[in-house]
Amino acid sequence: MNKIASFTIDHNKLDAGIYISRIDGDITTYDLRTKKPYVDEVMDNETCHTVEHMFATFVRNGILKDKVIYFGPMGCQTGFYLLVRDAENSIVINEIKHILKAICDHDGEVFGNSQIECGNCRTLDLEKAKNLCKEYLEKICDKTEKDLNYKV
Repeated sequence: MNKIASFTIDHNKLDAGIYISRIDGDITTYDLRTKKPYVDEVMDNETCHTVEHMFATFVRNGILKDKVIYFGPMGCQTGFYLLVRDAENSIVINEIKHILKAICDHDGEVFGNSQIECGNCRTLDLEKAKNLCKEYLEKICDKTEKDLNYKV
């Protein structure tokens, strides 16, 4: 059986950052690696779940709204995947930073925080999401297109 692309990356050498995981035709998969594997503490469910609600809502209402295919957490709890059609990397990076700041500045309810909208809204915690987004934003604040390739 062939290995999938993400299993060919040495995760022992992978830092937190933004990477292009793969390109399939017109769809770019971005690896939003919020944690350094095996060094940083992984995201707990409340943090991961809340960032997913907030980021997914902001990205689907922002400048990429017609190009977003998917946003969601990695099973290893060290980051998220963002799939974008016809991606312009510099625009995507800037939008990621903009959304992280919007989450940090958000003062209202978590988006989708009801039993009608979510299958387990009991595991949402805006303060934990804000803390992760602030930490991640600091790690990627100077990242540009040239930083999108894995350096492992």
